[in-house]
Parts: sequence; C-alpha cells; structure tokens
Amino acid sequence: MKRSPGVRLCAAAAVSALSLALVTGCGDDGSKDSGSGSGKDADKPAAKTLDAGALQRLIIAQGDVPGQKVGAVEGGVPDSSKVTSDDAKCLPVLRAFTAIAPGDPVAHTSKMATENVKVPKAGATSPDGGKSADSITESMNLDVTVVTLASYEGDGAEQGLQAVSDAVKACAGGFSGEQDGEKGTFTKVSEEKSSGTGDASVAFTATNDAGKDGALPLHAEVARHGNTLAVYTTINIGAMMSKKAYTVSAPVVKAQSAKLK
Repeated sequence: MKRSPGVRLCAAAAVSALSLALVTGCGDDGSKDSGSGSGKDADKPAAKTLDAGALQRLIIAQGDVPGQKVGAVEGGVPDSSKVTSDDAKCLPVLRAFTAIAPGDPVAHTSKMATENVKVPKAGATSPDGGKSADSITESMNLDVTVVTLASYEGDGAEQGLQAVSDAVKACAGGFSGEQDGEKGTFTKVSEEKSSGTGDASVAFTATNDAGKDGALPLHAEVARHGNTLAVYTTINIGAMMSKKAYTVSAPVVKAQSAKLK
C-alpha cells in the first residue's frame, strides 16, 4: 500500500502493510558540567551534560515499556543537513518528526518502541478467504514511537526546547519540507497538551495533506530534563487509515521519564 510522501517524511519511517520500522541512530561526545542555572532553577546544582554512554544507559530498553518491544533498527536518524524546510523557522518541528533533536547537542542516541501487534478478530476475512481490509487495518493499529535523547552544554537544552515551541506557534499555518528528495506539505501545526514531564515540555501535531487519503496527523513531544532533551515521535498507520485519534505513546513517555529522574 502506497503512503504519501509526507507520512514517509515526517515519520522518518519505512512502513509497509506487513511491518513498521522507524529509523534510529546514536551519537557520541565527551561529558562536561554545564554553567549555573538561572531563574527558578538558580538554587539547584548545575546540571551535568551527559555523554553518549550515559545516554545509552538511560534510554528505554527492552522490558521498560509493558506491552511494547523496544530495540534498535539498522540504519540511523537522518542527517540534519538532509532534512530541510521552505521556511527555516519550521525546521525544529520538521526535525522533531524525523527524530532529530533541536539545536546542537553534544551527544544523542535513539531507540524504537513498537506496540505489540493486536490479533485480528476471528472470522475477519474477505470473501475470497483472505484477510479483510478491516482486519489488516486493525493489525496495523499500533503505536510505533522513536525516542531520541540528546544532551547539551550550557543552556543548549533550554534553547532547543524554546526553538521547538516557537516553531509550533510560527508554523501554525503549515509548511513544506523535504528529506532526501521526499517532499511533504503540512497544512497546519498545532500545540497539544503535553505530558508535563521533566522541567518543561511541549507536544504538538502536524497535519499532512495526503490528498485522497485525507488529513493525516503526526504527533511529537519534546521534554527537557535538565541538560537533556527527550524527543518522542509516534506514528500509528492503522489509526490513520481508520481516521481514529491517537497521540504520542503515554507508556513510552512514562517509562522514559522515569529513567531520567
């Protein structure tokens, strides 16, 4: 089944009727202490900038998210230079949907969490004895979430989160983007209620104009935990096909947030 370029672009995904896979990747660098805090965090100890090894120990792993498989997929998160927008101020939103952390992190790593496949209801077959369209759609009604953890020096994490928040507001009317030649147009971007995890967070959705497929929403959230940003991107092809609402996977956010406390 052919998907719209926008879905492939924003999900950073290779998606087929038989499998769902989101690209993951990792980076590395040294570890340093950040500068002192400011504002309401001024009385707190300076947050540490985690190195790649620390991020890899803190990111979700198999067994951390009940009912979901967690692992890595061969390949990597797209290089940020390969993800572009016709409007530079919208890049933080587009890159979040392609699992790229905002700003200039010193280290990053990613994992994929896939909800266990739901068993189609008995008797859900087509007239020729094959699986019915409804049963196929139901079997694809599962959340696939990419989590990217990125660490920053100084106030890099705060600036990165602010850039995403600003982009959500500035790009409310939509924008176009491209990843490795795949182009997509998004008719609107809107803020959603975030999980409220970490020191601050922002959740948002971008609606892809998929033509005959109708409006297809994609969901993401970015949360700051000290000098670390957690970027969550969730796609649910079955929900999209059946026009059912879905959001960033709450179990994944809960599990990852617990490991960052």
